[in-house]
Order: sequence, then structure tokens, then C-alpha cells
Amino acid sequence: MFDAISRLFAQPRSEDDAPPDAKLSVATLLVHLAAVDGVVTDNERDTITGILTAHFGLAGDEVKRLVAEATRRDADSVDFYKFTAALSRLDETERLAIIRLMWQVVYADGQNHELEDNMVWRVAELIGISTRQRTVLRKQIRGGAGD
Repeated sequence: MFDAISRLFAQPRSEDDAPPDAKLSVATLLVHLAAVDGVVTDNERDTITGILTAHFGLAGDEVKRLVAEATRRDADSVDFYKFTAALSRLDETERLAIIRLMWQVVYADGQNHELEDNMVWRVAELIGISTRQRTVLRKQIRGGAGD
């Protein structure tokens, strides 16, 4: 029995078990965020594409592949830890930028659903962004959009 357990833990990790890179982590969080309220709008899809293009300097085909992989990873995941663990090691400026990107997706449809707000709060906590910083970013992005 001990040998069977040892073999289980000694098996090589699959590609899906490996921690995703920052681009894939951010893309997966954004894809999940857009869908968390049960409806993904065209504005949200376009915002995600624009964000990934601008923030990471990706071309159209690269963004399509990234979003497809992020969607697949999101469907297979059970929590955010796999995606936030690597992001929490980024410098504060980059972590703040990630929360800003998330707020852009939240407000892409002109409203902030409570499930979206909750997800941004949880991710912010996991990557070490304070409540104050998260709130300031929300206000900056919200602009004239309703809450």
C-alpha cells in the first residue's frame, strides 16, 4: 500500500497541474469574472480582448489562444489559488494593475454585480491589495457607471 501511495505522489505533474504564468493567470481571472454574474456580454468579451492586447502586448491570434486556454482552465478549476499564487509575488504596481483590469471588466457592462464585487475583493486579498487600494481603483474605473 505504501508503494502505491508513493507512486501516486511520484508521478510527473501534467501541464494542467503546473502553475500558470502571469498572462494565463490574469486571463483566467478575467474570463471567470466576466461570467461570475451568469451573463457574459459582448462588451465584457471585447474589454477582455482589449485588456490582454494592451496590457501584455499580444496580437489578435495570441489573444484568441490565450482566452481559449483561460476559458478551459477556468472550467477545470475549483478556486483562485492556482491563479493568484504567482500573481501575489509580483511587485505592487503590477498587482494594482491587475485589480484595475478586473474593475474594467466589471464595469464593461455598466454595472457592478455583487458577485463581481466579491470576486475582485477575494482576488485583491489573495494578491495582497488592501481594501483601501481596491476601493480607490473601483472609484477610478467606475466613473459615471451605476453601482
